[in-house]
Amino acid sequence: MTFFHTNPSIIFLFLISLILSSHLYNVSADDSEVEDESPFAYLEDTGKGPTKWGNIDPLWKACGNGKLQSPIDLLNRRVQVFPSLGKLKGDYKPAQAVVKNRGHDISMAWKGDAGHININGTDYNLQQCHWHSPSEHTFNGSRFDLELHVVHQNPSTNKIAAIGVVYKYGRPDPLLANLFHHIKSVGKEEIDLGMMNPRAINFESKEYYRYIGSLTVPPCTEGVTWTIVKKVMTVSREQVAALRGAVHDGFESNSRPTQELGEREVRFYTEKKNVGSN
Repeated sequence: MTFFHTNPSIIFLFLISLILSSHLYNVSADDSEVEDESPFAYLEDTGKGPTKWGNIDPLWKACGNGKLQSPIDLLNRRVQVFPSLGKLKGDYKPAQAVVKNRGHDISMAWKGDAGHININGTDYNLQQCHWHSPSEHTFNGSRFDLELHVVHQNPSTNKIAAIGVVYKYGRPDPLLANLFHHIKSVGKEEIDLGMMNPRAINFESKEYYRYIGSLTVPPCTEGVTWTIVKKVMTVSREQVAALRGAVHDGFESNSRPTQELGEREVRFYTEKKNVGSN
């Protein structure tokens, strides 16, 4: 019988490579956004504000030198109309969900199969949603009072598709009304919400913008397909105050400044006929 003696260091390196590859191919949309907010801030005078994000961590370089960064200003004269994009509609179903305070924002994540949205023939599974106040995306330079990001991910490519919905002060938002008590009480430990129907997020719109961008928090990963709903929804001042009051100090205003569009194309979908550049 012949015995083969293997160098222990080779075995160790092999095992490490397996662990790393497993991590790379099993990243969720929620994990791709930094969970620990302590290294970064939104206030520039802290030295950790948005203009410094790219220097804080080597993995966050895209925040400083990326060419496909988000959010952006949706300027009408830059928009190209594409009726072929089709209506924005999600195929969702109720699933177990939790709410948690990530320090820099409040997030609701689905633990089970909550359905998907189809964009350009590709299905993206619903993962989580979270809120920024004031809005991150602007319309012709105007910023709204709140913005909801609904994050989806393709299970094969790990590519992310995000839906952005903006709100102005007015009638209470039904989804936040259901979460209001939990938002005010949630701490570091997530709270089980039971079955939550994603259809409570009303973003099916006859008009929307589409462009390729990035995550709006570190590591500012690029290649995110953004869909920004044109219709402005309403939210109460009390609901926005609850979201601001729940996050850690310094994150009450958790909106990244708009980024340069560069050579990117912004497409606009509308059902209206004979529309110019909108």
